[in-house]
Amino acid sequence: MEKKILFLDLDGTLLNDRKEITPGNRAAIERAMGMGHQVVVTSGRPLQSALLQARRLGLAGEGCYVIAYNGAVIYDCSQGREIFRRTLDNESLYRVFDEARRRNVHIQAYDADDTVVIERRCDPAVARRYCAGIELDFRVTEDIRTGLTAPSVKALMIDFQDHEPVADMERWVLANMGGQADCFFSSRYYLEVVPVGMSKGGAVQELCRVLDVPRENTVAVGDEANDVTMILAAGMGVAMCNAVPEAKAAAGYVTERDNNHDGIAEVIERFLF
Repeated sequence: MEKKILFLDLDGTLLNDRKEITPGNRAAIERAMGMGHQVVVTSGRPLQSALLQARRLGLAGEGCYVIAYNGAVIYDCSQGREIFRRTLDNESLYRVFDEARRRNVHIQAYDADDTVVIERRCDPAVARRYCAGIELDFRVTEDIRTGLTAPSVKALMIDFQDHEPVADMERWVLANMGGQADCFFSSRYYLEVVPVGMSKGGAVQELCRVLDVPRENTVAVGDEANDVTMILAAGMGVAMCNAVPEAKAAAGYVTERDNNHDGIAEVIERFLF
């Protein structure tokens, strides 16, 4: 049997609504890895948060990789090193922050992969809620221009109450930042701004190139708009039945079971065993 690489989104896909992996999904993954298949955690989360989940899931050993920041970082777990990284240039980051500030939209950047950075005018309760989900800390600065020690891989805009302000920001980024940055939603609440050309699909292609694995030997599973590119890039693209319509439309297969009921086990049983 040909060995395959399974690319798995975390939130809403591999993890249930309580941010846990179900026993059925865990057992199926362990069996797949025992048969020689590879599983790659593929997330919009910062690297340290994605690595934390990978380690908990037993997916950070020999032959394991993590894709973080929606494809802008690829990390070789067994070697303990990055094999790919792309950051937002400061000019693009500052432009997006300035516009979000003008519109009073919450926006944050990432420093050293383990700290979220917000400006003082933002609501710390929003950052606290977000950081609780990814298990990282946040820091407050007066101005993002002086608040980072290293280039940020992405920016993230959040509104837990109203979708329209972040939807308006998406339209602004697309109209004004062409050739500098790309943006897309990773949930109804989260608008991601990433270096131009960066995506989970691009990371799937890059890792296949590095590992010399034909893309027809890959399966990718996701549930949100930021998963569409990897669903399209994989040999078999799968959307969870709880996925957004865009992900389902891009997929070659839609699961019958959702993220709370062993949906990944269903994928593994159908396409890897």
